[in-house]
Amino acid sequence: MINTKSIARRPLAFGSIADALAEIDRIVAAEKQGTLKRLGNWSAGQNFHHIATWINYAFDGYPPSLRPAWIIKFIVRTFMKGRFMKGPMPGGVKIPNVASGTLGTEETSTDAGAAELRRALERLQASCPTQENVLFGKLTHNEWIQMNLRHAELHLGYLTY
Repeated sequence: MINTKSIARRPLAFGSIADALAEIDRIVAAEKQGTLKRLGNWSAGQNFHHIATWINYAFDGYPPSLRPAWIIKFIVRTFMKGRFMKGPMPGGVKIPNVASGTLGTEETSTDAGAAELRRALERLQASCPTQENVLFGKLTHNEWIQMNLRHAELHLGYLTY
């Protein structure tokens, strides 16, 4: 198991959802050409599925296991929100009391994960999520987009071609 806190990942900076969609296409093409390499622990499909899962939680609701203590929410909302919106997100962060440290890590084929992430990003582009963020609370549509782009930069940065 690779400690992803200490890995230098590929720097990405998505200015829009279109940028993230284009990167998905490049990763899928690299996989098909046999040039895709992973720097972390997850396959391309797992990375795609993970990002899509978290985007969809914002629309469909978060699992009950993701209810941080009020003090954690206070600290994150007060001191860390701006950093998470502007990036980069830190690697190797684990959610306490979640078996694998996060959710949405099931093995998924590259094509299936890419399709799932494209749908999630298009959903996010089309409308503002209806749930409050489990850490940050109520977010604007732009904040939702920015946070999810930073999340995509983090995980897709572990894939190189």
